[in-house]
Amino acid sequence: MQKASGTMSIGALARAAGVHVETIRFYQLKGLLRTPARPAQGIRRYAGADVAGVRFIKAAQRLGFSLDEAGQLLRLDDGAHCGEAAALAEVRLADVRERLRDLRGVESVLSTLAQACHSARGKVSCPLISTLQQVDRPRGR
Repeated sequence: MQKASGTMSIGALARAAGVHVETIRFYQLKGLLRTPARPAQGIRRYAGADVAGVRFIKAAQRLGFSLDEAGQLLRLDDGAHCGEAAALAEVRLADVRERLRDLRGVESVLSTLAQACHSARGKVSCPLISTLQQVDRPRGR
């Protein structure tokens, strides 16, 4: 991140990056974003590089990276660590693929239960509700 003094207040930085001021403070607390020195006037100033940093962190989060992982990626941004960044991406990709498999299973079960609900006639127990009621029951009782 750029160390030079900037022209934005924390509120302006938050607006420019599309986050809340509390998010900026949290990122600073976690060491993800620099905390500028407080000048005599008492208002810290931020630069355009700080906006880019916040946007980078938010983009990493949208891809499923944790804040710690986003911080790792920020530290790897020197042009010499693409392999390490790729390794982090591959771990995230494996996690996404596993979640997709789980979601496909959920989709299949919900589809089956919804079809069963539509085909149930008369005063019968709703197959979806009945199934959900039995999920939390302890086995063997």
